[in-house]
Amino acid sequence: MNSYDPFIALMVGLVVLGVLWYLFRPEKGIFWVMKYALQRSKRELVEDALKHIYDCEYKGVPCTLQSLSGTLGITPNRASGLMQHLESLGLVVSFGQGIELTDEGRSYALKIIRLHRLWERYLADETSVPEQEWHAHAEQQEHLLSSQEAEELARRMGNPRYDPHGDPIPTASGEIPPARGISLRDLPRGALAEIVHIEDEPPVVYEQLVAQGVYPGMKVRVLEVTPKRIHLILNEDEEIYLAPIVAANVTVHPIEEPKVHSEKKGIPLTQLKPGEKGRVLWISSACRGAQRRRLMDLGLIPGTIVQVEFTGASGEPVAYNIRGATIALRTDQSDLIYVAPISQTIEVEHEV
Repeated sequence: MNSYDPFIALMVGLVVLGVLWYLFRPEKGIFWVMKYALQRSKRELVEDALKHIYDCEYKGVPCTLQSLSGTLGITPNRASGLMQHLESLGLVVSFGQGIELTDEGRSYALKIIRLHRLWERYLADETSVPEQEWHAHAEQQEHLLSSQEAEELARRMGNPRYDPHGDPIPTASGEIPPARGISLRDLPRGALAEIVHIEDEPPVVYEQLVAQGVYPGMKVRVLEVTPKRIHLILNEDEEIYLAPIVAANVTVHPIEEPKVHSEKKGIPLTQLKPGEKGRVLWISSACRGAQRRRLMDLGLIPGTIVQVEFTGASGEPVAYNIRGATIALRTDQSDLIYVAPISQTIEVEHEV
C-alpha cells in the first residue's frame, strides 16, 4: 500500500497544478477573465451613469439618485456608492438631491453618446438589423469601440449629424446643438409640426411607435385629444391614434402652415361647367386621411386634366372624366380640389 503513496501524491500534485493553471494562467485564466469582466462591468456602469446624467442636463430635468437607480436598474445603495466613486474621479458634483457633471465628466459622457449614436446610424444605413434592435446593439458597442474606430466609422458614413431617431450626434470635439421642440403630447389641437425626435426607451413604447410607422421628418397634426388617446394625422393623409404615454416619447417642432392659395391660383372644381376642362393645381389641406388618399388614387393629383361631363338631376353628384374614366364626386369633395381652367395658363403648383 505504502509503495503507491508517492504515485498518488504525484497525481494529486499534478491535478492541483492543472487546476491552478486553469484558474490563473496569464490572460485566459478564469481568475483573470472574471477580474476583467468585473472591471468592464464597473466601467460600463460608470459610462451609463454619465450618459443618464448628461441626458437629464440636456433635457433640462433634475438628475437624482432615484432617477439614476431607476435608469441603471440598481439599488439606491449601489447608486449612492456609484455617485461617490464618480465624485472621487472628478466626473460629477452633487448638491442636495441633485447631480451635475463636471467639464471632464461631460466630455466623457459626450464621447460615449457619440459612439452610441454613430453605431445606431451605421445599423440603420448599412445593415439589415431590425429597427427595434438598434438601441440594444449600440448599448453594447458604445463600450467596446475605441475613439479611433469611431472616427473611422464616422468618416466612412460621411460624418452624419443625426442618428436615425433624430438625436444629434456630438462631434469629435464634443459640440452638440441644443435641444429643440416640444412633446407631441403638448402640441395644440390643429397645429402642424414636424417630428424631430423619437425616444427609443423604454423598448415597449418605442416598438408601438415603430409599428405605427412614426419616424423623424414626418409632418403631424393633432386632430383630437382625450384623456385616453390622441388622434393624429401623419403627412396629411394617414390617421393614427396614440396613447398619451406613447405620444410623450415623440418630440415635434411646430412649423408654419402651408401658404394658402388665392383664387387667382385656381378655382374650386365645382365652378367648372359641363363640357369645361381644368388642370388640377392642388388639393386643400382640409381634405385629409382616407378621403385625400381616395382622391389621389383616382388620379386627382397636380397636372391631371379633368373635364365636367354631366350633373345629376339634383345638382350632385357631378360626373367628371379623369384620365379616361368617368368618376362621380360630391360637391363637398370637388370643392376641395382647385383647378386652372384649361384656357388659362397657370403654372402647376404642389401644395407644401
